[in-house]
Amino acid sequence: MKLINITCVILLLCILASCGEANMNESNQDTSNNSEIKLLDRNEKIQMGKEWDYVQNFYMDQQKALSKNPTDNEAKLNLVELFVKEARVTGEHGHYYPAALKLTDEIMVAIDVKEDIKFRAMVARAGVLLSLHEFSKALEVGNEAVALNPMNAQIYGVLIDANVELGNYKEAVAMADKMMSIKPDIRSYSRISYLREIHGDVDGAKEAMSMAIKSGYPGYEETAWAMLTLGNLYVKYGDLETADNIYDQILQTRENYPFAIAAKGEVQYLKGDLAAAEKTINEAINIIPEVGYYVQLAQIYKDQDRNEELDPLMKEIFAMLADDEQAGHNMNLEYAQIYRDILNDQDQALEYVMKEYKKRPENIDVNKELASVYLEKGNRDSMKQHIAQASVTNSKDPVLVQLKSNS
Repeated sequence: MKLINITCVILLLCILASCGEANMNESNQDTSNNSEIKLLDRNEKIQMGKEWDYVQNFYMDQQKALSKNPTDNEAKLNLVELFVKEARVTGEHGHYYPAALKLTDEIMVAIDVKEDIKFRAMVARAGVLLSLHEFSKALEVGNEAVALNPMNAQIYGVLIDANVELGNYKEAVAMADKMMSIKPDIRSYSRISYLREIHGDVDGAKEAMSMAIKSGYPGYEETAWAMLTLGNLYVKYGDLETADNIYDQILQTRENYPFAIAAKGEVQYLKGDLAAAEKTINEAINIIPEVGYYVQLAQIYKDQDRNEELDPLMKEIFAMLADDEQAGHNMNLEYAQIYRDILNDQDQALEYVMKEYKKRPENIDVNKELASVYLEKGNRDSMKQHIAQASVTNSKDPVLVQLKSNS
């Protein structure tokens, strides 16, 4: 029911965004007056008191620095890292990611940019590209960055994520070993967790994510995200009660955390309490405009044959997806899952999955999606082919297990 990619959840634990190429005239503009780098107001439910005060003050400090010196690369980079975090907290990806990319463009063409600032900007750019599902571009930037500084743990996190998404699993494991040797922390343990899970070690994955949580600070957003990821692991493998308890723990330390609220709605849905699930998911929608929440709601409407409500909701969902695409976000799998699960249009679903397959044919999740669509279309030969490719890491993903039983 959810449209959440676990690797992208993990990569967002790093506060990132990017490098690029722009002309020198643009880099010398007074960006402090540019509306594209405006800090958007948070919903009052997620302002988190002093945290929001700190964010606003930090933002104003960087703007003041740029007012004095429009080519202050460090101030621009500080804004980039702030915007990437705000994109995750507020769900306003369409605003913050293009702004982050624009600023890193300006940094990268600056004549006097310090090597450390350039490196951080490259790590940042790669992070945004990952979030936009531009994995090949992210890997390219990441490889350029690691050549500048091979002893920084975050850049190996980028390389892990990009290689996983492209299906380069051996390379991802090698990068994880390097990351752990440099800095075993919430980011590195999170990646170890995901690598263990896709290689079939589900218990080891839970253990590593628990270590990630312990290495984080209680109440911090990135710690809440790690807890959410652990809860999602329990949901995926059928332990709804443990997952729900974890989501409650998140909400005790970070009230109104929308991802935990929506996750509780998912648990209610899986338990068959559609009325409670609808109410809970609407609570999350009222906090941030996350398209996945609207898709969860659409699934509930479909299950109850509430077509008069489903039709306008689908128009809203497609408008949101179009906005994301306009901001540079590759949404192929999101479209595919909607056409497959909500609209029962397997031809359209196949068209979108094939677009993604051409980009990364070795990725196990893409192959799993293709197998699922071919099952719906009754094409068992093609389904078996993609099940085989989806099984190369010995994943115990329940959907994959079910597909094998149907083959």
